[in-house]
Amino acid sequence: MTDGSYQPTDRRPIAARRWRIWTSVVKWLVRRGVSANSISVAGMVSGIFAGLAFVGTHSTVFAWLLAAIFIQLRLLANLLDGMVAIESGKASPVGEMYNEVPDRVSDSATLIGAGYAVASDPTFGYLAACAALFTAYVRAMGKAAGAPNEYCGPMAKQQRMALLTIAAIYVGLAPAAWQPQYAERGIITAALLVIAVGSIITALRRLLRIAANLRSKPR
Repeated sequence: MTDGSYQPTDRRPIAARRWRIWTSVVKWLVRRGVSANSISVAGMVSGIFAGLAFVGTHSTVFAWLLAAIFIQLRLLANLLDGMVAIESGKASPVGEMYNEVPDRVSDSATLIGAGYAVASDPTFGYLAACAALFTAYVRAMGKAAGAPNEYCGPMAKQQRMALLTIAAIYVGLAPAAWQPQYAERGIITAALLVIAVGSIITALRRLLRIAANLRSKPR
């Protein structure tokens, strides 16, 4: 950790960082010595449990709601870890690694787990996970090449997880008659397909924006 001289740049724009409730929570966590890295790891654990909950939908309908809750807990951890690092004056390059690597594990675990849910298809889970990883890879390579971090959508992390959360809640609460299926595949499969296609579009948009930024730099 550092003495506060390090400041992370190009952070993902999240409007909720300005909400008073989260600034109060962050101050409370800092006073109790909770580290940003531990919050990042907790977010990763939540992402893994979200994937396991999707697998558990074969046993109980409540697993759908658990999956949605764990997805949101993962996103909450993603919101708080950077805020805690800055508030505590302990932001560091190592902390940025803690911010990025657990995210990739969380995405993969959640999306692959969703592929094994009831009326879903593992193929689409793996496809969505690979596409999501590619969007993050493009952003990281762009940053390494000298461009700002690109967080554009239409299927950035928040959009992917929002869609999967809504789908899980709907499947968990809506009557079976309201849940269309095709060839024994249901809403979660459709959500994974949208995530996969949307992530590919996102990666292409980021590539174009990164390339334009790099070309505009003076040589």
